[in-house]
Amino acid sequence: MRTLQGMVTALKREKTATVVVTRLWRHPLYQKSVKRSKKYACHWENMELKVGDLVEIAETRPISKTKRFIITKKIKT
Repeated sequence: MRTLQGMVTALKREKTATVVVTRLWRHPLYQKSVKRSKKYACHWENMELKVGDLVEIAETRPISKTKRFIITKKIKT
């Protein structure tokens, strides 16, 4: 299963957190570092989370229409 690290940006829904994963890649022609980010809806329970926490998310079976990841652990507050 794929694991990613990202920052919690929203906790407005019940048992769902929005996590932004940012990646850096090199442009093939201009050789400049380009930053791209993507939002993931992640399932979480029984964990103390706040907006701004750094978390690890893992791919799992589809939980709902948009949730395909779960939060496995909190890395940093």
